[in-house]
Amino acid sequence: MCGIAGWIERDADMSMRIKLLNNMSRTLEKRGPDENGIYINKNTALIHRRLVVIDRENGKQPMSVTHEGKTYVIVYNGELYNTDALREELRADGFHFRGHSDTEVVLKMYIKYGTQCADKLNGIFAFAVFNSDDRSVFLCRDKIGVKPLFYYEYKGGLIFGSEIKALLASTIVKPRIDEQGLNEIFFLGPARTPSCGVFKGVHELNPGECAIYKNGFLCREQYYRIEAKEHTDSESDTVEKTRTLLTDAIRRQLVSDVPLCFFLSGGLDSSIIVKTASEYYKERKLGKINTYSVEYRDNEKYFKKSRFQPNADYEYISMMSDNADTRHREVILDNKLLVDALYDSVEARDLPGYVDVDSSLLLFCKEIKHNYTVALSGECADELFGGYPWYHDRSILFDDCFPWSKSQDVRRFILKDGILNNGEEYVRQRYLDTINLAPKLKSDSETDSRMREMFFLNFYWFMQCLLERKDRCSMFSGLEVRVPFCDYRLVEYAYNMPWSLKAYGNREKGIVRKAFEDILPKQICWRKKSPYPKTHNPIYFEECAKRVKLILEKKNPLTEMLNKKSIESIIENPNAITTPWYGQLMQAPQILAYIIELDYWFEKYNVEIV
Repeated sequence: MCGIAGWIERDADMSMRIKLLNNMSRTLEKRGPDENGIYINKNTALIHRRLVVIDRENGKQPMSVTHEGKTYVIVYNGELYNTDALREELRADGFHFRGHSDTEVVLKMYIKYGTQCADKLNGIFAFAVFNSDDRSVFLCRDKIGVKPLFYYEYKGGLIFGSEIKALLASTIVKPRIDEQGLNEIFFLGPARTPSCGVFKGVHELNPGECAIYKNGFLCREQYYRIEAKEHTDSESDTVEKTRTLLTDAIRRQLVSDVPLCFFLSGGLDSSIIVKTASEYYKERKLGKINTYSVEYRDNEKYFKKSRFQPNADYEYISMMSDNADTRHREVILDNKLLVDALYDSVEARDLPGYVDVDSSLLLFCKEIKHNYTVALSGECADELFGGYPWYHDRSILFDDCFPWSKSQDVRRFILKDGILNNGEEYVRQRYLDTINLAPKLKSDSETDSRMREMFFLNFYWFMQCLLERKDRCSMFSGLEVRVPFCDYRLVEYAYNMPWSLKAYGNREKGIVRKAFEDILPKQICWRKKSPYPKTHNPIYFEECAKRVKLILEKKNPLTEMLNKKSIESIIENPNAITTPWYGQLMQAPQILAYIIELDYWFEKYNVEIV
């Protein structure tokens, strides 16, 4: 993966802004530590920071190609998983290739198909192509939204980048937030409304969206949509197709010119990837695969079973590593360092985030990067195949609200009276906007109709939050993490699968379990869903509480909004918080951690409320 950015301004000479362009480039250095380049053509500049994974010599960027007298230049961040097939198609049409990088394939697909090229791409990507003939810039983001692409449009100009920090480095984009931005961070965070970049005027292309910037105007287009279709496969065919699609997605993502490794949690999703990859390596005599897991110091002393986390992972990790014959390493995180890493997590996201769920992943990826540049992970199976409790508990399922944040009471609790009075209404509208997008069939049962809504809620909100976490926290250390469950073919198939099949055996992700039960140990295949591991050590809460107490003594725009007495009551009686702030894991310690991140974000980014 890499980092990209660009700046177009109608009457400007970008060669006069080289210092600003270099500043923008430097903000993305962690995403692309290996190489960098800037392309300037009068009023247009393209920036690239490269993490070398495939074809070091012939994949350099910005990459330019002249075809029929026209010059096209690309900056590309991502991985394409149908590269070989598309290259052969292009060769049959007379195109020649100087190397085997997917960047060259994407650029020549654009030359051949123009804005329709994205339909044919299977991968995770964000890219921009400059056409010197009509001086247009084409922007594109992958179908599922795995890779980010932010932009800021102003009179006569456009700035874009992989991360918000690149936009801010231009100095055109100011670190300002208005009431909408405040509602985002206080009532929706760590999630974000689709396309909303929180900072005023900053937007993001949605999953499956592209745009053309030409003659000073930006035109966005949704090139890919999940559609409702009748599911005609039998039960046995559904099991087989689920297995075939996922196996193919995993195998496609094992292509790399550098060594790769695998995240292993001991759960269903990562175990499927690890076992499938292990078999692939054995078939080709490539040796053992390497797996990594994460744990927290002394966590076994303090672990408590809960509805969301019924058992610890370590026994299952060992079982799966033995079964797949992997070389396994456990990364043990220190709890104080976990709090310290909250600050880096903010810098990775450019926003307050998923607190220790972010900081732990950031530290985990930092450790892996010492030995690897590419990893595979099991994200997004739960969103697509009904892995969360809110899919299975009808009292939650039919609640007319976001299931992972059913009440805004605790969010309202930490704010002073009179602050963001329409916060609950703001959340309600975002919810309604999303469920109204879900395409349905007249033949859908009440349950299947609601499951389609739930799918869209998870796809555009919970899943995007996790993908953002994965991208920023891994790329902060220059580690590329691939997510096979995000293959768009699998997503489409899951969307149209009736709930009676998806929940095979009345189990979460039942159809996936059935599809892979013959290659996994029974204890793992049918193990109850367990979320990403979090720390249970009281040191974490104590350290967060200590830092929040210091924050509450400050006088700044943040503390002017916070209800000091309410936050002190959380510190004094954390068990009174019974409803998570967000998801399954954000309770009292994480609420305090979120306040730490908010404070750091306001100060580090010099955030101004307008």
